[in-house]
Amino acid sequence: MLMSRLEHCQDELIWKRPCKLLGEVPAAMTQAPLRAPSQGQGANVPQSMLPGTEEMQAAVWQKVMFIELSLVYSHFSWFKLQLQKKDHFQLTELKKQRGETTISDKNGIYQFEQASKCKEIQDNILSSLTKKKRYSEDDFLHLVTKLQNCTWVKRPEECTKFRSELASCCDAVHNFVASQNNTPLGSNMSYEVESKKTILITENIFRMLPVSSPFSAYPFKNCAVVGNGGILKNSSCGAEIDRADFVFRCNLPPTTGSMSKDVGNKTNLVTVNPSIIAQKYNKLNKKKTEFLQNIAVYGDAFLLLPAFSYRSNTATSFKVYQTLKEFKAMQRAIFFHPTYLKSLAQFWRTKGVKAYRLSSGFMITSAAIELCENVKIYGFWPFSKSTEKMPISHHYYDNQLPKPGFHAMPKEYNQILQLHGKGILKLQFGKCESE
Repeated sequence: MLMSRLEHCQDELIWKRPCKLLGEVPAAMTQAPLRAPSQGQGANVPQSMLPGTEEMQAAVWQKVMFIELSLVYSHFSWFKLQLQKKDHFQLTELKKQRGETTISDKNGIYQFEQASKCKEIQDNILSSLTKKKRYSEDDFLHLVTKLQNCTWVKRPEECTKFRSELASCCDAVHNFVASQNNTPLGSNMSYEVESKKTILITENIFRMLPVSSPFSAYPFKNCAVVGNGGILKNSSCGAEIDRADFVFRCNLPPTTGSMSKDVGNKTNLVTVNPSIIAQKYNKLNKKKTEFLQNIAVYGDAFLLLPAFSYRSNTATSFKVYQTLKEFKAMQRAIFFHPTYLKSLAQFWRTKGVKAYRLSSGFMITSAAIELCENVKIYGFWPFSKSTEKMPISHHYYDNQLPKPGFHAMPKEYNQILQLHGKGILKLQFGKCESE
């Protein structure tokens, strides 16, 4: 029995250190047949236990030695366990300081190896995203496949650093929307895109603006930024989205009926493209009732309009404000501050996002990073197929494509993937976990 135990010792990693500690005992016992103890050797063995024959005495001595070896190994195992506990505690504390988390399996044993592999994958992807200038759709899908198989980990240090960068350049807390505090009465405001054109802030315009930033509850704990990508179809993300403290949406999307299980119902802020008001509601000259009925689903949400991006947007945006006020609607119209949008565009231009104009989804994602402690984004998917090569519509409610060249969608998505990889925000790639 002892011989088989010692042979096993040489093969199994867990036995290697105990065998080494036991020194020459195993080797000595394997090189020569065991004999009965001589005078003085069996001092601890009662005479009554020593049989008359040499073979029987050897067998007894073999058993005694095995018991002693077992006791030594038992003590070593206990000591090794204490060292493992100490090492685990120190590693856990180190990861907490770094803002990392551990991953636990069903037995409660922390598995750092998988987390390390994912960290390496994320770092490699981030490196390749910053080096390569052009990515095909298949390139992106390959990267997404790798990323979505790794558990996302928030990195507080990265969040704080990036939030500070955004605040220094743009300051969404105070400048995201035009207010009486950041838009003086009687001043001439330059438009965001048509920057050579200005608008005089008259008494009527000044009264439309909130006194200060309407986001007085800043910072919000958990925010959901919901894009309109077809990836939301059959995602079952609705309940998760509705649990967020603040929900951002883009361009008056549908949220009722069967869609709600995928996109949720809750809305705290929704952007409004003036072209929608012009095309669908005849600039609110005749279809005010229809407009009010359709936006009722957003409850008391803010309707955010780019009134000062183009001169052509101004009258339509003001018409939305006046209609809501006239009919005492629950919703409230607010306007992007053009200086904020210009600063934001310049910020992302230095990171490689060079487009005629940023998309609404990218604008509010940027603002959410400043306004919220935790940001999760849904429905951001600028591809025609899934990672499983299944076709996906451009929006979850239609397949109307944007104007080519107007937004830099691949470059924006590149930046979102980097933010996800750095643990600054979390991007939902596919279906949400059901409760």
